Amino acid sequence: MKGYVVCVYKNITNEEKLKEYAVKARAAVEKFKGKFLIRGGRSTANEGEKSPRTVVIEFSSYDEANVFYQSNEYQEAHSVLRGYAQRQHQTIEGI
Repeated sequence: MKGYVVCVYKNITNEEKLKEYAVKARAAVEKFKGKFLIRGGRSTANEGEKSPRTVVIEFSSYDEANVFYQSNEYQEAHSVLRGYAQRQHQTIEGI
């Protein structure tokens, strides 16, 4: 089964830091052979609060998705946004 990294942002307080993060995160996603399925874009809140940004990345397996998230490359990218964005991050097994 495939693995998905899902990130739902609650808020973003520094767009420049988000851009810096995006460059580093993209390099990590490519290294671990992930595929962006959703990366921002238009959205509608059908229930609850609208998120300013949602990202979904597909990996070949749940384990590969976790390896990506825990990698030094991704954690370096992740650290760029610390204090500048609140978000919920999950790794999910799916089809």
